[in-house]
Amino acid sequence: MQFSESWLRTLVDPKMTSDELSHLLTMSGLEVEEMEPVAPPFSNVVVARVVEVAKHPNADRLNVCQVDAGTGTLLNIVCGAPNVRAGMKVPCALAGAKLPPGEDGKPFEIKVGKLRGVESQGMLCSARELKLSEDHGGLLELPDDAPVGQNFRDYYQLNDLRLTIKLTPNKADCLSVLGVAREVAALTGAELKLPGFKPVAVTTDEKLPVKISAPDLCGRFSGRVIRNLNARAQTPDWMKRRLERSGQRPISALVDISNFVMLELGRPSHVFDLDKIHGGLDVRWGRAGESLKLLNGNTVSVDEWVGVIADDKEIESLAGIMGGDATAVSLDTQNIYLEAAFWWPQAIQGRARRYNFSTDAAHRFERGVDYATTVEHIERITALIVEICGTRDTTVGPVDDHIVNLPERKPVRMRTARAVKVIGVPVSEDQIADIFNRLGLAFTREDGAFVVTPPSWRFDIEIEEDLIEEVARVYGFENIPALAPVAPNVMRIAPEARRSLHGIRRQLADADYQEVINFSFVEEAWETDFAANAAPVRLLNPIASQMSVMRTTLLGSLVANVRYNLNRKLNRVRAFELAAVYKRNAAVADGELSVAGYEQPKRVAAIAYGPAAEEQWGQPTRNVDFFDIKADLEALFAPAQLRFARAAHPALHPGRCASVSLDGEEIGVIGELHPRLQQKYDLPLAPVMFEVSAEALQRRGVPAYQEISKFPPVTRDVALVVKQSVATQDLIDAFNAERQSNPACAIMQALVLFDEYRGKGLESDEKSLAFRFTLQDTQTTLQDEKVDAAMAAFIAAADTKHGARLRA
Repeated sequence: MQFSESWLRTLVDPKMTSDELSHLLTMSGLEVEEMEPVAPPFSNVVVARVVEVAKHPNADRLNVCQVDAGTGTLLNIVCGAPNVRAGMKVPCALAGAKLPPGEDGKPFEIKVGKLRGVESQGMLCSARELKLSEDHGGLLELPDDAPVGQNFRDYYQLNDLRLTIKLTPNKADCLSVLGVAREVAALTGAELKLPGFKPVAVTTDEKLPVKISAPDLCGRFSGRVIRNLNARAQTPDWMKRRLERSGQRPISALVDISNFVMLELGRPSHVFDLDKIHGGLDVRWGRAGESLKLLNGNTVSVDEWVGVIADDKEIESLAGIMGGDATAVSLDTQNIYLEAAFWWPQAIQGRARRYNFSTDAAHRFERGVDYATTVEHIERITALIVEICGTRDTTVGPVDDHIVNLPERKPVRMRTARAVKVIGVPVSEDQIADIFNRLGLAFTREDGAFVVTPPSWRFDIEIEEDLIEEVARVYGFENIPALAPVAPNVMRIAPEARRSLHGIRRQLADADYQEVINFSFVEEAWETDFAANAAPVRLLNPIASQMSVMRTTLLGSLVANVRYNLNRKLNRVRAFELAAVYKRNAAVADGELSVAGYEQPKRVAAIAYGPAAEEQWGQPTRNVDFFDIKADLEALFAPAQLRFARAAHPALHPGRCASVSLDGEEIGVIGELHPRLQQKYDLPLAPVMFEVSAEALQRRGVPAYQEISKFPPVTRDVALVVKQSVATQDLIDAFNAERQSNPACAIMQALVLFDEYRGKGLESDEKSLAFRFTLQDTQTTLQDEKVDAAMAAFIAAADTKHGARLRA
C-alpha cells in the first residue's frame, strides 16, 4: 500500500513528526517499508506565466518567450517545448536554480546565457526535468489559478513524503488511506475526518436491469446510470498528484476517479460504457467455452470456477478482477453505468493468479472489502464524476442496490484474564473498553469478558486471539516489558534404548556424508519415477508448478542434489537427508501430531556418487559400489544385524537392489540407481543409495553384561559346495537356526564368510563358500569331540536345507 503523507494528514493529523508516525505504524503491525520524498531536491523554481511567445530568429524549433515570474520585470527565456503558448502557467527555473541531477549524477545549475545568439534568463520546465514523472511531451502546465511567483515546491506540495506500507494478509482493512487513517486515529486519539461530499440529486428514474444468479459469488451489487458526461474533462491536478504518489498512472478522468476512490476508501469499482451494454447485466459463474478480452488486451477463457458479469449478448467483466475491453470507457464515452459490489473473498481468491496477473481490485476483494458501504461509495464516486465530468445536460439515476447474501458477523468473546495472560501486562477492563471504542469495535460487557461484534470492514476478527492481538497493538508493543519467561525446567533423561536423530546425523556426517535439506513438495514426475506412485498427495496451492505434490520417498530429492553438484563441476558427492515423507493411510486418526488419513513417517536416505574416496596417493581411485554403501548402512545400525534380500524397486537397478530387514521387519531398501533413470537424469555414473526408517534406526538394544570366557576359542574353517542359486545368507540363516535349536551348537560365537570360489573342480552351476566358525565355551576348555560334534551338526543342517557338501 503506497500513499503520500499529506493525503493521510487530510484525514487524520496527529501531532507528531513523519519519523514518529512511521515508527508508530510499524510498531502497530503496519510496517512502513519505505519513506521517501515525492520529488528530489531542487531550488529557485517558481510559478510563472508566459506573456508572449515569438519565433527564435536563428532557430526554427526554438521560441523566445516573455515570462512573468513575479520578479517585477519580464524575463527573456528561450524555450523549445512544443506546447509553449502565451497565457499558460508553468514552472520556471530562475538564474541560479539547481535542478535534479541528470544522467551524470551532478546537479544541473541554471545560468544566464545565450542560445543561438539570444539571451535566456532562465528555463521553463517539464515534469521530467523536475523528476516528477517520465512525461517529456512538453512543459508541465499548471492551472490558471496558480499564483505567479510562488515557490513551486510549496505550490505543488513537493515537501511531502511517500509511504510504502507492507501489510500482512489479514490487514485488508488498511488497503486504503481511510483504513490507515482509522488506525492512526485509534493509536493516537487524533480526530478522524471522513472525506466530505454531498450526495448528487437524482434527476432520472432510469435503472439498468441487474440479476444476481450466483449469491455465493456476489453478496451485494449496487449501480447507477449517469448520462451526458464529458469524458474528455481533465483530471484535477490535486487528484493526479495523489494518484502518482500512490503508484498510479493518471489515464483519463473517469478511470482516475475510480482509482482515486479505491485508494481513498478501499472500494474497487468499475465504470461501464452504458452504450456498449446489451440489455441488462447478469452476475453469474462462467461457463465452459466462454472467453473475454480484458482491459489489458489479453483474451482469457473462463469456466464454472470464475465469476463474470455478463449482458444479454456476451461477458463484459471478470467479477472482482478486471473489466472487459468491449465496455471500457473512452474519451468519447457520454453515458456510463457505475458499479460497486461485494464479492465473496473465497470466490475471488486464486482467480487472477490463474491468468498469471494481479490487479488492485482482486488484491482487495480476495481479502475482504466492506460490504456495508457500497451505496455510500457510489455516492462519493458520483459526486466526483459530476464535479469533474458533468455538463448542463448530465442526468443521474437512483442507486440500484441488490442485497442477496451478506456475511454474518458472529460475536467473538474475549476473556479479560486470558488477554492479560497472553499479553503479559495487567490491562484493565476500562483500558480494553477504550481500545475497542477507538477501533470502532462494538461490544457488550460480561462478567470478566467482552463480546465484540466485528464491523463490516474487519474480516480478520474471528476468534479470541484476534481480539487479544488488537488490544496488544493499540496498547503498544513497546509498552510491554521484555521479560524472560519463567517456567519450571525439568531435566528429562533420554531413553537409553533410543538414540536421537541428531546422533544419527552426526554418525552419517562422520562417515563422510553431508546433510541436505530439501523441499517436502516435489515434481509429480519424481513420484512416478522413484516411487511408482500414481496418486500422490497433491497441494491445493503449490508455490510453483514443479512443486505440486508431497513426496513419499527421499530418493528423488537426493538424485536432484547430485545433478545440482555435477552441473557445478563436482565429481564426488556423498549426501544424506533425514526428513518426513507423506503417504495416504486411512487408518491414521487426527491427533496432536497427525492428520487423519495421512501418515508422515521419518526416513533416512543417503546417496554416494563418484570415487569411493577423495583422490590420494595411498590407494587407487575407484568408483563407489554397492558394498561400500552396504558397509556404511551396517555401521549405522551396529551392533544390530541387518538382513539383505534381493528385491525390486522402481528407482533401483533390477539386479543390484536389496531390501533391508531388521528383526524380521522390512525397514528400507538399498541399491544402485536404475539405468533408465540414470539416462533420464543425465548422470554419467550410477549413484548408490539407501533409504531406511528413522524409527527403526533410533531403536537400539541396551547393552547387557556377559561374562568373558577365560578359555581359548577354537576356529574351524569349512568350505561348502552349493548350487549357485543358493544365497550366502541362506546358509548363514541355517547355521544360526541350528545354533538356536541344538544345544551342541550353542558354543558358536562368530561366523564369517571369507572366500567364494567358482571354476576348476566344480560344476558350472556350483560355487564354493568358505566359512570360519569361532567356537568357545565360558565354562571349560573345548575338547575336539565337542567341537567335531558341533561342526558335524552345522554341516548336516546345510546339507539338509540346501544340499551343501564339503569341498574335497
